[in-house]
Amino acid sequence: MSANTTSAEDKLIARYFAPLATHPGALGLSDDAAFIKPPPGCDLVLKADAIVGGIHFFNDDPAGTIAAKALRINLSDLAAKGATPLGFLLSLALPKDIGEPWLAAFTQGLREDAATYKCPLFGGDTVRSPGPVMVSVAMVGHVPDGMMVRRAGAKAGDRVFVTGTIGDSALGLGLRNGAAWPLDEAQRAHLADRYLLPRPRNALAEAVLHYASAAMDVSDGLAGDLAKLCRVSDVAAAIDAARVPLSDAAKAVLAADPAALETALTGGDDYEILCTVAPAKVDRFRVAAMAAKVAVTDIGTIAAGEGAQFRDAQGELLSFARAAFSHF
Repeated sequence: MSANTTSAEDKLIARYFAPLATHPGALGLSDDAAFIKPPPGCDLVLKADAIVGGIHFFNDDPAGTIAAKALRINLSDLAAKGATPLGFLLSLALPKDIGEPWLAAFTQGLREDAATYKCPLFGGDTVRSPGPVMVSVAMVGHVPDGMMVRRAGAKAGDRVFVTGTIGDSALGLGLRNGAAWPLDEAQRAHLADRYLLPRPRNALAEAVLHYASAAMDVSDGLAGDLAKLCRVSDVAAAIDAARVPLSDAAKAVLAADPAALETALTGGDDYEILCTVAPAKVDRFRVAAMAAKVAVTDIGTIAAGEGAQFRDAQGELLSFARAAFSHF
């Protein structure tokens, strides 16, 4: 008699994750490592982010959207570097009560986004966890040699741009936590959906690569992330808060609760691109963004000095109790 040496983990990987490993270098997940060769004349761009149940998502969120969120927050970082994704590694810590239906939905969410963003699975690890679900993604992308767009690089006189709308996710989290703003069903659904599922702006990556002097994605709040960019670029920023793009749903929240502006500007999880563009490149950047079908908004100016200042429509300086989300 021969012993069956196929473990439960091997079966789980073969059933759920091997079909996502479509790149030849992944070896069908049959090995304990994978290989990849960057395109000629390119640098690799590396990024890793983890999400944990009860912190980054609710434990009863649909498994497919949890998977997509884990992938998309990393895709968002690549977009802000001007990078094109090549693939990802996945580490998954699962509590004992996670069953087959959850895993099937989780891998379906991964499969759909891996195909959409042309970002196959290369491998990773699955472990048992005594705590909540933890999903960690390490992503690999590429840019032409020496061209990765960094946080450092903003210069006095540059214009400050953001993509999409700001604050929807933080306000959506507020709704999940019981905020009672007077919104209609469509507005509530919009905010809830933006918290549940980021929209990474990878379509804008090429425009960022060619026209941005500095860039990062907005994950911890616009105010705090802009302050980080200013700090490493050794500049200051003057932002007109009235020009920060808001969705109709966010505007409805602020009409009922003006104090929620602080939540919108500091709450995080926007996963929009924040970038600076030299005045001579602004028109070309706008044209490229329009071609990519990504909305961009000019919200202020980079200047000499330090720190990021936000002023209201009356020119009054805004102060925030906490400028950005922090785990610690």
